[in-house]
Amino acid sequence: MRRELVTWSIVLGLIIAAFITTVLIVNSTLFSAGGFVRSYLGALARHDMASALQISDIQLPEEFGASSDDGAGATPIDTTGAGSMLLAGSHDLLRPSALSTLDDIELVDRTINADGTETVTFDFVLDGTASSSTFTVERDGTSFGVFADWKFVTPPLEIVRLTVTNSQEFSANGSEFVTPSFGAAAPYVVLTPSSFEISHTSAFLKADPIMVSAVEPGATVRANLEVVANEAMVSHVQREVNDYLDECATQVVLLPTGCPFGQPMSNRIVTSPEWSIANYPAVSLVPGSEAGTWLMPTTDAAAHLKVDVRSIFDGSVSTFDQDVDFTSSYLVTLMPDDELLVTEQFPN
Repeated sequence: MRRELVTWSIVLGLIIAAFITTVLIVNSTLFSAGGFVRSYLGALARHDMASALQISDIQLPEEFGASSDDGAGATPIDTTGAGSMLLAGSHDLLRPSALSTLDDIELVDRTINADGTETVTFDFVLDGTASSSTFTVERDGTSFGVFADWKFVTPPLEIVRLTVTNSQEFSANGSEFVTPSFGAAAPYVVLTPSSFEISHTSAFLKADPIMVSAVEPGATVRANLEVVANEAMVSHVQREVNDYLDECATQVVLLPTGCPFGQPMSNRIVTSPEWSIANYPAVSLVPGSEAGTWLMPTTDAAAHLKVDVRSIFDGSVSTFDQDVDFTSSYLVTLMPDDELLVTEQFPN
């Protein structure tokens, strides 16, 4: 009996030692500060928005959770920490369809701070670009009484203040969005790390894509997307302007009605005036003063007039056969269903 008791005591000791060793190993890896952040980054890499939000203890507002594609449960938010940042901006970009690609995640630095928190830095490849982020975490109790739990000191959230000029529509990583107001900077809450290719493409407008990266928890990133008229819009307006001027040239008067050109004369005309367009104005478009409008600035052009005239002094007849210079300007308004309204702007 004594021998068996000794044997069982040794076995029990070995089991306890193995358990303690396992706990120490697990707490130093999976349940370490680095392991906690790695789990969060891994969820982002899988585009598992629900897990990323759960790990980082970020709770979306009810109205967002009910309509988004993130799959997270809808729970109220508080007014501190992650909650205060969520209240600071739109949540439109907090969805899997707008997430980045995240590869080659590697822990590169770990610091134990004097207040007991830990700061860890990870390198990774974010949408093809080498990047890094630093997170500070703190202990948040234990699981099963032995495994360490952690939480972020600063929530892994950032604010992207995006200004879309000359439009309200933009795309981020292929998903379409609309800003709340025209021409004003709009705040969007995003997860750290995130990277967005922001652009605009529509029937008559375009924008060179910009890259916006958010890799610093708690920071604010500012970005501006400049939307301009595309080649299709310029060509469309050029055709309309040319057709309008050609129509003006059909009038057999010296001062065509409602047209930007004309030629007053003191002598009497003998033949009907014949107009043609010598040089059409080259269309270029800049943003108008009102939303959805574009302006062709005052641009030089020339019409050609041929008409026989009789001098009121000596009665002689001569031919006026010259170019008549003029300028013109047009306002272009974007209408529903991709229609353009082109109206001439007459000088005051």
